[in-house]
Amino acid sequence: MGGARMGKLDGKVAIVTGAARGQGEAEARLFAAEGAKVVLGDVLDREGQAVADSIGAAAIYLHHDVANEESWKAVVGAAVSKWGRLDVLVNNAGILLVMPIAQMELADYMRIVGVNQVGCLLGMKHSIPAMAKGGGGSIVNISSTAGFEGQPGIAAYVSTKWAIRGLTRSAAIECGSLGIRVNSIHPGAINTHMGRGDAQGFEKVDSGGVFDKLPLGRIGEPIEIARLALFLASDDSSYCTGGEYTADGGWLTGRPMF
Repeated sequence: MGGARMGKLDGKVAIVTGAARGQGEAEARLFAAEGAKVVLGDVLDREGQAVADSIGAAAIYLHHDVANEESWKAVVGAAVSKWGRLDVLVNNAGILLVMPIAQMELADYMRIVGVNQVGCLLGMKHSIPAMAKGGGGSIVNISSTAGFEGQPGIAAYVSTKWAIRGLTRSAAIECGSLGIRVNSIHPGAINTHMGRGDAQGFEKVDSGGVFDKLPLGRIGEPIEIARLALFLASDDSSYCTGGEYTADGGWLTGRPMF
């Protein structure tokens, strides 16, 4: 008789930010199913705690403001205190602002920068020493197809997603000798609160808008991003660092005009 199935993340400890719903929730659930112990962070406490409770003993939830350095110290410290190590970080948390540049206040812009860009930087800053102490690890930074092209009305979001590419490549060079790999994922339209454009004035899933004009003809699902994050978090991608991985249904190949 065969033994128990080995998970791709057996024995590993992971932090996933923005894990209360959407891509982060899918990543946290998949990582736990593949054997990881997972720290879920978010500011949506009720939803985040419910996800952790449903995962069970392999998960804990912590209130986590990724733009706050003390919050990062607490989350990384909790992972190491509870499970003795840190192997994986998924910088998934992100927010979107729909506003033309000419109407944007500096505070509006900096709020997006704080979560999307500074949050990514702080996550790496405080995770790298813990990973290095354990002999290495994997950092997965969630960027966007917006990190490859300009998009009207969301300049703050676009600029932070471009910045994540630079942070990822720089960190990959710095961390290679520590046994830490750093890669970025660039989702296209994903069936989440943000990806659907709920309350953002964007195209809806069922509108027959941009999604059916993609090469794959549909919006993506959170689990499809989670599977790519799993690949990059696991030893399956052991020779991958500094890479940029799109999961966009063909968005960046170009969209037909008619």
